[in-house]
Formats: sequence, C-alpha cells, structure tokens
Amino acid sequence: MTNNDAAHRLRMIARLDIVALLLDEMYGPFVLYANGDALAQLVATILSQHTSDINTARSFASLRATFPTWEDVEQAPTDAVIDAIRSGGLATSKAPRIQDILSEVKTRNGAYDIDGLAELPLPEATRWLTSLHGVGPKTAACVLLFALGMPAMPVDTHVHRLSRRLGFVSDKTSAEKTEIVLEEMLGDNPQRVYAFHKGLIAHGKTLCKARVPLCAPCPLKDHCDYYSNLQHE
Repeated sequence: MTNNDAAHRLRMIARLDIVALLLDEMYGPFVLYANGDALAQLVATILSQHTSDINTARSFASLRATFPTWEDVEQAPTDAVIDAIRSGGLATSKAPRIQDILSEVKTRNGAYDIDGLAELPLPEATRWLTSLHGVGPKTAACVLLFALGMPAMPVDTHVHRLSRRLGFVSDKTSAEKTEIVLEEMLGDNPQRVYAFHKGLIAHGKTLCKARVPLCAPCPLKDHCDYYSNLQHE
C-alpha cells in the first residue's frame, strides 16, 4: 500500500466514523441480538429473497409448523415444501434449494447444525457458507451477523448504493468487494457492523433513494462524494 493509499484509507475510516455517528443519531440506536440458530437464519434468509419481511415471516412460520424438524423438511416431497412456503413467493425455486442445502449440511456435519461456524475466523466461516450451492456472500453475512454475532456486513441494494455515493468504494465496485471493504473499515465489533448496516438501510429508504435522492435535507451531504460532485457540475 502506497502512502497515498494509506492516507485515503484513513480519510475514509474517519468519514465512516462520522457517518456512523450521524446515522445512529437519526435512526438508532440499533442493538444486535444474535438469535443463535444459524441454520434457521440461513433458511429464513433464503426465504427472504425478493419478498417482504412480512411474507418471509409468514412462509418461515408455515414451514416450521408443517415440518417440525429440518430432517422433515429435507426428506419431504418437494411439492409439499413448495406448498408450505408459497406465501413467500418464488416457492418453486426456494424449496429445492433449501432441501439441497439441508442435505449438504447433514452430509458435511453429520447433523442439521452449522452453529460451529462461530468458532471459525470470519473469512473461513464465510467461505464455508458460500461453498454451499446457492448461498452467496450476502446470505452468508446475514447468517454470521444475525445468528452468530460475527462482524460480517450484509450488502444489500441500499448498503451498496450508499457505500458508493458516500465514497467508501468506487462506483464500479461489486457488492461482494464492498462487503470486504466495509468489514475491514468497521473492524471486529459486531455491534458496530450491525448498527452501520441498519443505519445505511434506513437512510437508503428515507432520504438516499435510488432514483431521486433527497440531498438538500440530508445530514450526510457534507461527507458525501455524490453530493459534492453535484455541487461541481
């Protein structure tokens, strides 16, 4: 790393510290309560894809009511699993994916249990999860942060958009690379990672919207590359 690179990184960390404080003042406090059940979180995260939180909760509750154990889910006819999670949308693709993941977990670990990932370093735990067919970096980060309290940063569309606008990453940086950059900048405090994740999402939904960001009232504008560029156009 050159001296210029190091100086830029320090400036970005200082900016992130300010942004994190402002987000917490606007929307927080956000407190992480890890639920301790990584496999349930993995299934719930798959169910959450391309649907609302309400539909996710409904489909997960239906799945657990219909099939009391993960073995029941894995060994059930796929059509029955589809019926159980239909309220969450995309059931015909999610059901076989969930069954395949459960089967792979059982084969690897000898049980329907992945809580042992908490004992691994974060990069290793991430690699283990993303080696499961159909599990991407965001899903893995959700499991590690929300279930196991590890400092993994889930990068959804809001986190990705705001990270680029605020200048933490370049406009061409992928979501996967953005996750790595943010995790390095935020450090190993899961609470800090969680609060920043939730704060960015809240801000992306209220002011820093995709099509028409509301820059004028935004408390972050003095720390935002996007706004600075607008002023110089």
